Amino acid sequence: MPMKLTDKSVLFFCCAAVYFCTPAFGRSVVPLILSVSFTAFLSYFEKEEIRAALTAGFLLWSMFLPGLVLFLPLILYDALFLRHWYIGLLSLVPVVSFFRSMLSETDVFVAALILLGLWLRYRTYALEKLKTERNELRDSSQELSMKLEKRNRDLLERQDSEIGTATLNERNRIAREIHDSVGHLLSSSLLQVGALLAVQKEGKTRAGLLTLKDTLSEAMDSIRAGVHDLYDESIDLYAQVYKLVKNFPFCKLEFRYELDSEPGKKLKYAFLAIVKEALSNIARHSNATRAEIVFREHPAFYQLVISDNGTVKNYDPENGIGLKNIRERMDAFHGVMNLATKNGFQIFLSVPKGGTSE
Repeated sequence: MPMKLTDKSVLFFCCAAVYFCTPAFGRSVVPLILSVSFTAFLSYFEKEEIRAALTAGFLLWSMFLPGLVLFLPLILYDALFLRHWYIGLLSLVPVVSFFRSMLSETDVFVAALILLGLWLRYRTYALEKLKTERNELRDSSQELSMKLEKRNRDLLERQDSEIGTATLNERNRIAREIHDSVGHLLSSSLLQVGALLAVQKEGKTRAGLLTLKDTLSEAMDSIRAGVHDLYDESIDLYAQVYKLVKNFPFCKLEFRYELDSEPGKKLKYAFLAIVKEALSNIARHSNATRAEIVFREHPAFYQLVISDNGTVKNYDPENGIGLKNIRERMDAFHGVMNLATKNGFQIFLSVPKGGTSE
């Protein structure tokens, strides 16, 4: 727009100079005012039909007011790239009539200004088109860069998730191996020592066997505790809940997991039990067509929201065994349970990160 304004200002001053330097027109300002008005309207209106009508109107006025012919370069500047560009050809009629009645020097100036206006308009059009293409290219480049950045983030997140899953699976495998191999050997050793003790009733050998039995029992307890800890750490809350969601046939079930850190193992087991209880209640008591499970993490607490769009009938939170079990689990972690029945049935659970199971 600034370039068009500059071009039209140059053309207007040139046309006005030629107009005032031509004695045949006197000093009337009517052509000047009409030219400014028409070019202002051409700049204001964006519809092609209105601009074409304004151009045709100006050309028609030029037939009866010859002074307007000197301002044709200003009007034709806007008509060059109109869809109805051929209307500009009508300017030949007043121009030819003007050339017949005026001096040759003025003819040359008018023709030169028309050519100047067309050149300025074409140059501005080319520059604006180049600028638009540059902006589109820049926007496309930025959009492509953002897409690539998002894809890289997704790949990194997927890689981290796969590494985490592989690590948990490996821990689970090691726990099973220890339980199946070392645990079996220790159990066999304890049985053999027990058999020897049944035969050896007294003496130093029996005392040694009792010490060996105590040592093997302590080793067995230690390995059992270590295997349980290793197995508990290998529980992936997301994978376990996703498996429940995938195998839930009652209605459409959406699942969102927005936890950045892993809850403790006891809380993970509690969440799994609560999700199972809630899905069981939906399948037995609800006529829902859609349900949702959402895990969220806040700076100070974890949040679990389970909702469905079923019709709530005969609602009694005090007599529901499933809801009592969920409330007891929340109490064990100093959590809070809220229920809502406005649009279906919703369970809102909040557990502080510092909460511990009693």
